[in-house]
Amino acid sequence: MLKKMSMRKICLSVAALFAMLLIYLIPSNTPKLKVKEELEYVDLNVTSTPIFLMDKNSYVALTEAPVSENNIEKRARELIKILTVGGMDSKVPSGFSAIIPPDTEVLSISYEHDVLKVDFSKDLLDVDKNLEEKMIEAIVYTLTSIDKVDKIIIYVEGDILTKLPKTKINLPSTLDRSFGINKEFDLTSTKDITDVTIYYINQINENYYYVPVTKYLNDTRDKINIIIDELVVDLSPNKNLMSFMNDDVKLVSSSLDDRIMKLEFAGENYSINKEMSEAIDRTISLSVCDNYDVDEVFLNASQKLCKNTE
Repeated sequence: MLKKMSMRKICLSVAALFAMLLIYLIPSNTPKLKVKEELEYVDLNVTSTPIFLMDKNSYVALTEAPVSENNIEKRARELIKILTVGGMDSKVPSGFSAIIPPDTEVLSISYEHDVLKVDFSKDLLDVDKNLEEKMIEAIVYTLTSIDKVDKIIIYVEGDILTKLPKTKINLPSTLDRSFGINKEFDLTSTKDITDVTIYYINQINENYYYVPVTKYLNDTRDKINIIIDELVVDLSPNKNLMSFMNDDVKLVSSSLDDRIMKLEFAGENYSINKEMSEAIDRTISLSVCDNYDVDEVFLNASQKLCKNTE
């Protein structure tokens, strides 16, 4: 009896082992889940910062780039590197291009009393003749986008750059946004000339960006009236510069007090969708900030800052 029970246990054990062996040897049709662990380090100090780069239409245009430095001099160095061909290509947004010649170095940089002084290597002057003035515009407008920077002095190998060697354009020793950008001249007389910088909208894929144009006109009206009139739909003959503001929008009142401009509008909303309305709001506020000595703009009580505070 015991012998039979022992043989039975042995048979059951062997059968169990054989079954387990079959399970192990026969491949499963269920795919194995592979877990891939990746660590991504995010620099919390990186901020999206205004920068002026070349667009596909050869305009110096306002876009944004990620910048990590907060110190004025270090931030300026980083922005200049992004502006330099081959400097920080990964930070140049799609659809835009750098403009400062490759191998250009910043020999020194200093900031004092709202003035930023930058000494470049002589490679700066290797820029193509057609881009010479645009390069200066891009540098001036980019660096004056930094909070507390209003003026720029450009040096080349220790000497102040006062003349562009290829186009023979004279430069003031101290540059600010009054130098203009993407200049257009519509003059019939040498009298009553007004310069006004107006921002237009352009688009890359689904993203809007802004193109400033300094226009020289025979017009004695207040600049805010010129800005609004120029931004009305179809006033710009250039199809690469768009506004989308409805032509029934009217400027009812404007006031400037304590570096704050307040604008009141009447008429239908600028556009049928909120995103476009916000883009039009920005063209107005950017245009006002470039033409008036203001810190804030209110559009029908909606506040816009001229510069990001840090």
